[in-house]
Amino acid sequence: MTTVQKLAVVLLAMAVSFGAAWQVQDWRYDGKLAKQAGQFQTDLDAIGNAATAQARAEQDKRLATEQQLAAADQKHSKELSDAQRNQALLRDRLATADVRLSVLLDATDSASGCNVPAAPGAVGVVHAARRAQLDPAHAQRIIAITDDGDNAVIALRACQAYVKAIAR
Repeated sequence: MTTVQKLAVVLLAMAVSFGAAWQVQDWRYDGKLAKQAGQFQTDLDAIGNAATAQARAEQDKRLATEQQLAAADQKHSKELSDAQRNQALLRDRLATADVRLSVLLDATDSASGCNVPAAPGAVGVVHAARRAQLDPAHAQRIIAITDDGDNAVIALRACQAYVKAIAR
């Protein structure tokens, strides 16, 4: 064999061994890549399941909060309608003179300029301190003011319940 032939044989042997090594590496890396792909898919599935569970928990919390807010709103509406009904009944009773508003008088107050006797007279059946009846128009205005105050207190309680429910 000549040197050129020997060199050709060596180069051919190197090419064949390089090809064989390449093929072996390919098989080995295919196995590793398949294993890594399987592990990657397992990790992705675990992450997806965790995200789904977290989203479900958040949705359940949101639903519970919405239910609490609906119950609080219903309670607020009932309190408001009850207060408005009671105020309307009181206004009607005042208008028909079924009920009269009165104020206590301080008989010892000399600055008031009111000459009401300190001792109760035999005219009435009330045995308490002396009282003066309010004009029905003034009584209606006082009832309107207390109605606004009641509505404001009910609205404030509703706002506080809303903030408590949202803050949780």
